[in-house]
Amino acid sequence: MIWMWIGFVVFVLAMLALDLGVFHRKAHVVKMKEALGWSAVWIALGLSFSVFIYFGYENRWLGLGTAYDQMAVSATNPQGLNDGTQATIKYLTGYLIEKSLSVDNIFVIAMLFGFFAVPQIYQHRVLFWGIIGALAMRGVMIAVGAALLREFSWIVYVFGGFLILTAVKMLLLKDHETDPNNNVIVKLTRKFLHVTERYHGQHFFVRAGSNASHEEATPGSGVEPDRIVDAAKAGTLLATPLFLALVMVEFTDLIFAVDSIPAIFAVTTDPFLVFTSNVFAILGLRSLYFALAGMIDTFKYLKPALAVVLMVVGVKMMTHAWLKGLLGEHFNLYVLAVVLGILAIGVFASLWGHEHEEHMKHHRPRGHEPLAPSSEA
Repeated sequence: MIWMWIGFVVFVLAMLALDLGVFHRKAHVVKMKEALGWSAVWIALGLSFSVFIYFGYENRWLGLGTAYDQMAVSATNPQGLNDGTQATIKYLTGYLIEKSLSVDNIFVIAMLFGFFAVPQIYQHRVLFWGIIGALAMRGVMIAVGAALLREFSWIVYVFGGFLILTAVKMLLLKDHETDPNNNVIVKLTRKFLHVTERYHGQHFFVRAGSNASHEEATPGSGVEPDRIVDAAKAGTLLATPLFLALVMVEFTDLIFAVDSIPAIFAVTTDPFLVFTSNVFAILGLRSLYFALAGMIDTFKYLKPALAVVLMVVGVKMMTHAWLKGLLGEHFNLYVLAVVLGILAIGVFASLWGHEHEEHMKHHRPRGHEPLAPSSEA
């Protein structure tokens, strides 16, 4: 089994190296067409991996399908093992849940980039390294969560209750913009590191007196010198606002992972299925961000739909034994269909609402047009 884990991690690292080292070697603004193309590539990879999951678990390749899955335990399967069909359904359900929850993360990242005024040309770099950190953090959280579930099976009910409370909070509490400068993580970063006043290319750190610290403040460039750089002792390591943006992206993903990791454990506690579905959902986050960032206001009903999804998987997590007895061995397929239906309703309702608002703007009833300014003195 260890070789399967090593092989998957090597594959992911190779894909990331190919992405950054070849296709995005030169910093550039990611356009909609490119973002949609890469989104299609990552989604195709994620869905195609389900074929490998089926045959791997069906034929027990390198130990796949021999891990205990608390959500697979039944009268006919007391060992809690997944065959190819069960593993594929659980992988696809987990992938869909993680992918949909990552959309909510995109909205917050867009707000952070706006606050820190991150130039579009450097946003891909922040998201790339942000995802590297996210993969490492989620790997640790999945390992810890799986170990806890193995030792204390009752924790599944704690996770389920947490998901339901999170869903209720998402439904009842309105979003409000906060000032990232007041965030404790930003304050700690500023306390331990000197942060420059402006961006220095795509650098997260610069040293005072280096070429990088003056590359945008050359004579005649029209860019004001960075007073913090000029005042710092030569050789001092300084963080840039791009690093602050990266820190906040990592912190945001950590918060979202607290919701998403229990959500995938509601589907399966098999660590390999949990990790692979998470990884493929996260890998497409960057391209999905550039594809959706300009359409955030369009999908206003998606957040309530995500809240309902969390509530469904939370209830499923707490009643999985009863549901399996009621609906049969393939009840996970029904859960997948319900999640797809909820998300589809959220998307279509958002698109219809947006179209209706645009229609009302362009077809105001007579007498409701804005009054023209008076020409009288």
